[in-house]
Amino acid sequence: MEDRFVIRPKKTDKKEDKSVVMTLRMDKELQERFDSLSAKSDRSRNELMCRALRYALEHLEFIPESEEE
Repeated sequence: MEDRFVIRPKKTDKKEDKSVVMTLRMDKELQERFDSLSAKSDRSRNELMCRALRYALEHLEFIPESEEE
């Protein structure tokens, strides 16, 4: 399985059926990287962050404390 997170320029304007508003804090460098990718891909920073979060969750391996040792 490939571990790359691929983003292409946006072709259609689709909106999510359900969404919530959240606030989060992040390093300025990370925000600047999302802004740069947003400008290149014609996608909103919000859309890119949601895609990145979904990708992270789909590729996450949770190890309970009892299995760490």
